[in-house]
Amino acid sequence: MNRRLWWLAGLVFVAVGIFVIAPLFQSGGSVAGPAGLKGQPAPVFAMHDDLGRPVSLTDLRGKVVVMNLWGSWCPPCRAELPDLQRLSEAYGPRGLVVVGVNQGESPERARDFARSLGLKFPIWIDSEQAYGRVYTALGLPTTVVVGRDGIVSGGYDGELTYAQMQAAVAPSLAHPQ
Repeated sequence: MNRRLWWLAGLVFVAVGIFVIAPLFQSGGSVAGPAGLKGQPAPVFAMHDDLGRPVSLTDLRGKVVVMNLWGSWCPPCRAELPDLQRLSEAYGPRGLVVVGVNQGESPERARDFARSLGLKFPIWIDSEQAYGRVYTALGLPTTVVVGRDGIVSGGYDGELTYAQMQAAVAPSLAHPQ
């Protein structure tokens, strides 16, 4: 009898959780996460790269930018970054720039990690995790595609396959400036 009471209490707890907590995560018709910024100008922050040089998205206007938010401690990031390097090499001649935006780690840690994976694309340091907040990243990795005009064309939470990366950049690359 005691077991049934606990089971019933657990069921009530779950039901209340669904009806009370779930509405807090509903977007009221808008898309949550980085996909919610699609069609809007990409927010721009002054940052530094892993060598301390000033960098900004405005410097890349006219290029298709794949901005990937990552951390060295993140296993899906580690798995995804080599495919981003492959994407950079394959589509760079068509005007694509991949930028790895490290979230909250030191420039030295980010640079050493990127070097260990053979990454050659730019590594930016977001020590304040400003991009993670403004793009409402639900976790890492988070990838945002910015068109040549500075408008967000897509946002993705979680690890992407190479085929998904290709599909994400294809529309922006199809529109030369």
